[in-house]
Amino acid sequence: MDTSLPAHARARYLGGRIHLRDLPGWTTVSTSPFTFAGESGGFFVVLRFGAMVGVGTRPEEEDRVLAAVLPLVVPREHSLADESVALEVGDDYHEGVRPDGSIQLRGLDAQRAQVVANALAKSAVLGHYEERVASVFDRVEALATQLHAATVPASSRDLLRQIGESLLIQTHMVGRVEVNEKPEITWDDPELDRLYERLALEFELADRDRALSRKLEVISEVAGTYLELLDTRKSRRLEWYIIILIAVEIVLILWELFGMK
Repeated sequence: MDTSLPAHARARYLGGRIHLRDLPGWTTVSTSPFTFAGESGGFFVVLRFGAMVGVGTRPEEEDRVLAAVLPLVVPREHSLADESVALEVGDDYHEGVRPDGSIQLRGLDAQRAQVVANALAKSAVLGHYEERVASVFDRVEALATQLHAATVPASSRDLLRQIGESLLIQTHMVGRVEVNEKPEITWDDPELDRLYERLALEFELADRDRALSRKLEVISEVAGTYLELLDTRKSRRLEWYIIILIAVEIVLILWELFGMK
């Protein structure tokens, strides 16, 4: 690896899914996950759940690869989540995370790059959804306040949109990102497994995933309760309409009867 520049790993969350079959013809060192060597050292790792990571690569090359990958992302996020961390590579290093937050590696091979990329990409995805859920949670908190005040002004369309958004996030996090699942490359390699464990602990992946899941549950519960109240109000309103129509019809019948006399 070229050490003329400080080494770093940089993850970008681009969107829902990357169509890997359409990626340009880079010479891959692995297809699961899609991994290829950088021109000036390091490795690029492209993950199906919508993240691209450069490990020990140069910023200018990262921008070129990003430009090639972006058209293959569906759906693409409007703002790209970005997370980076410093790397230190040395044969005698104890692999893991230093107190200053930098990652120490004994070497920079494809396997270690994939482990770093997997953990950093998951952290970037969590960061993206934490920000997104925070804005939804603020709106839901306002709904809870309105419920406490016995007011129900929101529309069912807005509520359905919020429920749908939380369900989409849950589906993506559980079905594609699999935050709590270790990458396959660590399953049969204790050294890589320990490295991933240290990175996952440093980035607080499990704790953040639990907190995010709990917020999504609260969003669904509050919005669902609110929606039920709206439906109840509509049902009662419809019942009153029917009662009024029946009353009017009775009045008309009585009017006709008495009018005929």
